Amino acid sequence: AMLEPDRGLSLTIARVVQRLQGSSLHSQLERQARVSLHKPEIKLESLKEDIKDFLKTSGWEKKLQNAVYSELNVFPSPCHPAAPPEHIKEPLAYMRKAQGSWEKRILKSLNSMCTELNIPLAQKRPVNEQKELLNKWNEMGTDEPDLSLFRPVYAPKDFLEVLMNLRNPNYENGEQPSFRNHLGLIQVPLKVKDIPELKEDFSELGLNIGQLGIDDSAQVPPEFFENEHVRVGQKVLAEQDSAAAQQYVRQGCPTALRADLWALILNISNQPEDVLYYEQLKSNVIQHDLLVDSLIYKDVKLTASNDDYYFVFEDYLYQVLLCFSRDTSVLEHFTYSSATPPKSYIQGKLGMEEYAVFYPPNVNYNSFILSVAPLCFLYHEPSKLYQIFREMYVRFFFRLHSISSHPSGIVSLCLLFETLLQTHLPQLFYHLREIGAQPLRISFKWMVRAFSGYLATDQLLLLWDRILGYNSLEILAVLAAAVFAFRAVNLMEVTSLAAAEAVLADLSTLKVMPLLQIFLFATVT
Repeated sequence: AMLEPDRGLSLTIARVVQRLQGSSLHSQLERQARVSLHKPEIKLESLKEDIKDFLKTSGWEKKLQNAVYSELNVFPSPCHPAAPPEHIKEPLAYMRKAQGSWEKRILKSLNSMCTELNIPLAQKRPVNEQKELLNKWNEMGTDEPDLSLFRPVYAPKDFLEVLMNLRNPNYENGEQPSFRNHLGLIQVPLKVKDIPELKEDFSELGLNIGQLGIDDSAQVPPEFFENEHVRVGQKVLAEQDSAAAQQYVRQGCPTALRADLWALILNISNQPEDVLYYEQLKSNVIQHDLLVDSLIYKDVKLTASNDDYYFVFEDYLYQVLLCFSRDTSVLEHFTYSSATPPKSYIQGKLGMEEYAVFYPPNVNYNSFILSVAPLCFLYHEPSKLYQIFREMYVRFFFRLHSISSHPSGIVSLCLLFETLLQTHLPQLFYHLREIGAQPLRISFKWMVRAFSGYLATDQLLLLWDRILGYNSLEILAVLAAAVFAFRAVNLMEVTSLAAAEAVLADLSTLKVMPLLQIFLFATVT
């Protein structure tokens, strides 16, 4: 249920205050306010105003603003106070149910692997193994354990099958007048945007606006735009304002500024306590052996070592993913995700009777690896790399692995992709459907991995600039449709799914921004 604006606002404010109250920023602000009492410019008669002025001039007010902005970006807008908590997770009951049974299926697969291989989900490592792991922490890639018995828990096509079978029980087939003519694989009636709405949302990608990633714009000479854009970017960084940074990256990030701008948008500052937190996760990895570790290991070996771009980051990938599998702070995010974390227990940790190990419900590490790898180009300090990945995951990537009705969720993205193709390239759409090459069967893996591993890295980073800039994953569906539009002539000639896949097998030469611009702003609607 929607709230009247004032009520919604006061609920939002209350929630943000509550979330920030226990944070380290809160205690830092208190400490600064106390320190300021000894300054000569703070007068007793105007105490409150003077302290406010001090916090403003010393940059603390900006830090508070960024923290509030970050909260607003991550958490959904508040439901009606009477709405049950599961509605915050996902308002549609049939979506919640589907996500629940998908999680059960994954957990069952994990448990049966444990039984088959006769290994526990979680166990304490013997001391000699702990020492060995600690010594080779920075070169885990040199290890060659035999993992032939471990199998991936699921592949993207298994997940796609689940999404194809989703139905809204309130509609008998064919009862939804507006939806009856949707001929794609996704058969649930969610509202997705049309091109005019997308044009409005992505207006900064327009043909007459300067863009990084477009070499030959008629309106704006690229080198002139780039120099000016870099100058503005430096100013945005100097201001340390997350909202300004988010607006700025919609036109792309200069390579030299990207790492700092993304960190500013995600409000990651790598404080000493963050480094300490990362070290604690690391020691948890050293002490406990999880079944997931072997799955991560196998996937990194398969993914990174076969990829010319990513194999150099193999060691980073192990570190980040092993720590991520131990990170219970990610649990907070399950209050607004349709997913629910499964648990398993280790006996006798830290004198507590049981220590719950959170099992990430998305055991498709292959997609995780591909979402960490590009970040390795930008961040070389493990604890910072880790925080950036975790924040990207809880803001964006988790939506690609869970079943929900959110506009950035994978179900909506699939539907948006199919609707764009069916509406704007009907001949191509019908042709591929007739020969048994439903377009979504090809594009699904691109979207579920946010195009990582498919595009050249510089192009991928330009795409992710826009995900951060618009705080939305919808651009993934638009790009997938744009790729089909770009290769339409060749696709019209194919007569099988295999041939269509061959036409779209290599995306590494594509230039993302021109494709998006042409599809959004030059398509006749």
